[in-house]
Formats: sequence, structure tokens, C-alpha cells
Amino acid sequence: MTTATVVSKDGTTIAYEKIGSGPAVVLVDGAFCYRDMGPSRPVAEQLSDRFTVYIYDRRARGESGDTLPYDPQREVEDLQAVAAEAGEPVDLVAFSSGCPVVLAAVRQGLAVRRIALYEFPLVVDDSRPPAPEDYQQHIRDLIAAGKNGAAVKYFMHSGVRLPRLLVELFPVFPGWSKLKKTAPTLTYDGRFMGDALDGRPIPAGRYDYVSAPTTVYAGTKSPAWMRNGNSALAQAIPGAKFVDLPGQTHQVKAAKFVPALKEFLQ
Repeated sequence: MTTATVVSKDGTTIAYEKIGSGPAVVLVDGAFCYRDMGPSRPVAEQLSDRFTVYIYDRRARGESGDTLPYDPQREVEDLQAVAAEAGEPVDLVAFSSGCPVVLAAVRQGLAVRRIALYEFPLVVDDSRPPAPEDYQQHIRDLIAAGKNGAAVKYFMHSGVRLPRLLVELFPVFPGWSKLKKTAPTLTYDGRFMGDALDGRPIPAGRYDYVSAPTTVYAGTKSPAWMRNGNSALAQAIPGAKFVDLPGQTHQVKAAKFVPALKEFLQ
């Protein structure tokens, strides 16, 4: 795949690649992830035998630029710009906190054929404690103070609910430097997440605007709160289906996800 660029509405350059042939599919990454870190590239490669797949670096990640001050609307416009290059209507596949980005773009009228959502991080019941009330503000404060590593650890423990001991070992893991570099975009994702981690049911009618066929996926090895949240999401989107992926976690493997994805997108 060769890197290309598109200019978003606010003048920011967004880097993307395309691979394959067939109907257009745009992949949207979650927290920390971009073309060279996360699930998009392996998923794109395995989808490319049937689809023209577009992967892009969300703003302030990888080779994409950024324009301050940040506004979530600009990320919607980034996705609109990539979709325009692909030729609407497109299929949209989102991972984790990329899911609310996709849903926001659909709400604003992006022409889509089908929508696939993998594990939107939603807490809708008491299967885990909600995030602290000042969770998003605390991340913003840490980033503003230049404490990117502390922001990553706080996100992983208070947001993702990984054990504190495991989180303290993160600096010795491969990829720690990439996590710290991309940490400022946690504040961007937080703007899209809104009340997703508050532990309350999805408000009635929130996603009634979604008319495209939609499938929501979750791994059987993901925690109960994640599975419950995504089951509730499927119920909240008109006509959506909920699909279990056996043996998968939040770090979904392309070899397990793509067959199910192809079945839905065909």
C-alpha cells in the first residue's frame, strides 16, 4: 500500500492508504491506534481480496496533521474526506472508541452501505464500576502537564480497568514509546466517548437515526461489562445484530474477525 493524503475541511492533511478492489470499506481506529499500530492493517490486508479497503491515520496520529484547538467535528470531517476519496456510499468498520466517531459521522449524513462496530467501550450496568466523575478532566490535566506516561496508565487502569500491577509494568513492554507519543489523542477520544463509561443504560432513542444495516461485535473473552455494553448497543440501533466472536478479546485478531466481517459486508 502506498500512502496518499487528503485535505480535511479545516486544512489538515490526513494520511491514508488503500488496498484491494471491490466495494469501498473505510476502517476507523480506536484509542492510540493508527495505520502502523493496531488492528487496521491486518484487517485491511485480509479484506482486500473482496473489497477496496481504506485505512487512515486519525488526526494527530501517524503521518496525519492536526489543527488546534481540537473540535470533534473536525474528526467527523476527516472521515467524510476519506469517504469522499473512496466514493460514497461506503462500508464503515470501527474499532473501540472509533465507534462513536463513525456514529457521529452517520448522524451528520455520511452515506453508508453497512456499519460494523467492534467493542465500543460502554458501561451500561453495574458489571464494573463506572469511570471516576473527573476521569476525562484528569486525563486532560495530565496531558496538559506533559505527563503522557501517567495519562496512559490512568486510562488503562481507570478507563479500561486493567489491574494496577499490570499497568505499572507497561513501561517495559514493547510499544510504550508509541503509547506515550499518541497519548494526547486520549483527550480527543474522550470528547467522542461522552457518557459511555458512566454506568447508565443507553438513553432511549439515542441511535434511532441509524438506518444502515449494522452489526455489533464483541469477543467472548472480553469482560462482562464490554459484552453487556455492546449487546445493549445492538439493541439501541434499529435492526442491528449482535455477534459473538469466539475466543476474542478487545485486541481482536484479524484472522478471527475478517471471516465474520466478510459474511456481513458481502
